Amino acid sequence: MSATQWDRVPIETQSIDAPLSQAAVFLVVTVANEAAALAKACAALDGLNDLVKTVGFRDLSARLSCIVGIGSDLWDRLLPDRRPRDLKSFAPIKGAVHAAPSTPGDLLFHIRSERPDLCFEFERLLLDSLDTGVTVVDEVSGFRYFDARDLLGFVDGTANPTGPDLPASAIVGDEDADFAGGSYVVVQKYLHDLGAWGQVPTPLQEAIVGRTKIDNVEIDDDDAPRKSHKSLATVVDAEGNEYDILRDNMPFGRPGQREFGTYFIGYSRRLWVIETMLQRMYVGDPPGAYDRLLDFSTPQTGTTFFAPSRATLERLVQAARERGATARPSEAPTPR
Repeated sequence: MSATQWDRVPIETQSIDAPLSQAAVFLVVTVANEAAALAKACAALDGLNDLVKTVGFRDLSARLSCIVGIGSDLWDRLLPDRRPRDLKSFAPIKGAVHAAPSTPGDLLFHIRSERPDLCFEFERLLLDSLDTGVTVVDEVSGFRYFDARDLLGFVDGTANPTGPDLPASAIVGDEDADFAGGSYVVVQKYLHDLGAWGQVPTPLQEAIVGRTKIDNVEIDDDDAPRKSHKSLATVVDAEGNEYDILRDNMPFGRPGQREFGTYFIGYSRRLWVIETMLQRMYVGDPPGAYDRLLDFSTPQTGTTFFAPSRATLERLVQAARERGATARPSEAPTPR
């Protein structure tokens, strides 16, 4: 849907190409292992688009949107005989110095808006509908920081694909026709040691990141003794083809708790692209020459999801109900 149309009507759920926002909530939950909990989860998924309308219509200019991602374990409970080709749980990565953990998550709700109060209201109503059937694993409220900078002081997301490159990089196509229009999603919550980072001279910070700090100019480090974050996060195949992902990272923090971080979220047509990127960061290229940003940024979480298209999400919920995987909350059997 074009941005012009989004100015006139609420943004449909599962719109991967919705505009990047000034505020966001990243909500990860697990669904209890009972039929009633699964029923409530299905009802909430079925009602997401209406909930976006309920909250978002109050201020269309705020561009409220929501994308839900479904984890591998929950997908098996909903539709075990049909699943996205590459969907699997996040595999932990162990480098010589740093490691990326794998953490639980059945559902990811990526809630975006120009107004944080709309994100708050949407999340509040969403959790009311899910009720006690879910456990909140992680909840982060992100904000856009100055001119799209992270808390380390660098502009973040410059290399995002645009125009026709966006769906080519982030949206599954005919290679997995049953799930075309969806996207693989990987999230990690990073905490930064801003004190230690602040002790690093700016030229060295720039060499670590791969861009100049003030004007965001890419630094050519092909001949450098060690690759920058920018180079390690660039994935190129044997034929020289570069593969992009869509990032919508957000800073977050609680200064009173000395908590400062970046919530990484990457959407990709091909899960292996994000997996390769993370391997290069943690293991290094060559092995041992890891991403030096990890000396200052520590991952707390790591989870993989698949965000189906809206039509696929509707079919998924309907199929789960038809196969008897769950009943509507009002039809849930009474415990004996």
